[in-house]
Amino acid sequence: MGGGVSEATSALPGPVPVGILDLAVATGHHVLDLDDLAAHNGVDPAKYHVGLGQDAFSVPAPDEDIVTMGAAAALPLIERHGVEGIRTVLFATESGVDQSKSAAVVAHGLLGLPSTVRAVELKQACYGGTAALVAALGIVARDPRERVLVIASDVARYDLDSAAEPTQGAGAVAFLVGAHPELVEIEPASGLFSADVDDFWRPNDRSTALVDGRLSVTAYVDALLGSWDDLAARGGPAPHEIDRWLHHQPFTKMALKAHRAWGKHAGAETSDDDLATGFTYNRRTGNSYTASVFLALAALLDLDDDLDGRRLALFSYGSGSVGELLTGIVKPGYRTLRRTDAGSVAATLDARTPIAVGDYRALHASHSGPGSASSLDRENPRVTTGPFRFAGVTGGARRYERTA
Repeated sequence: MGGGVSEATSALPGPVPVGILDLAVATGHHVLDLDDLAAHNGVDPAKYHVGLGQDAFSVPAPDEDIVTMGAAAALPLIERHGVEGIRTVLFATESGVDQSKSAAVVAHGLLGLPSTVRAVELKQACYGGTAALVAALGIVARDPRERVLVIASDVARYDLDSAAEPTQGAGAVAFLVGAHPELVEIEPASGLFSADVDDFWRPNDRSTALVDGRLSVTAYVDALLGSWDDLAARGGPAPHEIDRWLHHQPFTKMALKAHRAWGKHAGAETSDDDLATGFTYNRRTGNSYTASVFLALAALLDLDDDLDGRRLALFSYGSGSVGELLTGIVKPGYRTLRRTDAGSVAATLDARTPIAVGDYRALHASHSGPGSASSLDRENPRVTTGPFRFAGVTGGARRYERTA
C-alpha cells in the first residue's frame, strides 16, 4: 500500500499566530449592593469596599443559570462573526447543572450552532476557563481553519451569614479563539503549578462551596509564584517586559495581595494602581469563578486606550489547586473592535435590577433549602430580560427558551 501525505493535509497552512478574536460579557439579572448587605449584617461598609475590594455582586433571577448567562455572552459573537469555522464549543464552569450532560451541548442548541460541532464541559474550579483557552489554542494550531467558541460561566454561592457571603457573584465571558487574532495573540510559553490542597471545594451533595479562607490566600500565592518560576524557566519574559497584569479575582483584594507577593519574589517594582483597571467589572459583579480573569481582560481592553502591542500577563487560579500564567500581545486596532462592547458592558451592569437583602436571602434559600433539588419538576417565573431563560424542569430534564 502506498504512503505519502494526503492532498487535504498538505493543503493546511503552516504555523500561524493564535489567540482571542473577540469576546463578550453577560451577568445576572439582579444586583445586591454591599452597602445594603453591610447594613443588614451591622458592619462597616469599608469591610467590604476596602477589606475585600468589592462593591456589589450579581444575583441570577430564578429563570437564569450558567447556561442562560453563557449563551447570552456568546450570542453577540455569533451575531458579529457567524458560525463558519466553529467546530468546537468548550464550556468551563464549576457550577455545572448536570453530572453527565454538558452545559456546552445545551448552549450549542440555544445558539443554533451546526451539528458538526464537538461540545464539552470542563472543570477545575476557577481555572477551567483557562484550561478551555489552552485546549482551544491547540485545536486551532492543529488546523488554523477552525475557530473555537469558549464559554466561561459561573454562579458563586456561599452559605448565608458566612465570611465568604459578600464575595459571591455571577457572570459569564465568551470568546472566540482562532488564527490571526484581532484582540490578543497568546504567546506559546506558559507557567504551570499544581498542588493537592483543600482550600475550597463543593461536594456533590452541596449547593454552596466550602472555603478555608486563609489557606486559599496562601494556595493562590503559592500557585502564582510557582507559575512565574516555571514560566521563567521556559524562557518567558522578564518582569520589565510585562506591561499589564491580570489576575483571577475571588475578590479584588486577594489578587492585589498576590501581586505584591509576586513583586517581592521577582524583584519587580509594583503599584496597586497596576491592577485597578482590570478590577473595574469584577468589583461590580462579584466572583464569577471561571470567567473572572477574562472579565478582567474585558475591562482592560474596554478602558485602557494604550494597549497596542503591549504584553499582558494573565494569571489563572483554580482552587484545589491549579495555576497557569499566560502572556499575550494586544493587537493594534483593538479599540476599534472593543468599542462595540465597551458601552454595552457598562450598560449591562447599570441595567441590573437592585434586589433587597430580604428578597436575595429568600432567593438564595430557594437554591439550597428543602425542595431545591434540581431534578424536581417546576415552572420558573419569567423574570430575566436576557435572550435566554431557564424555563423549568419537566420529567427531571431542564428546559430552556430563547426569548429574543
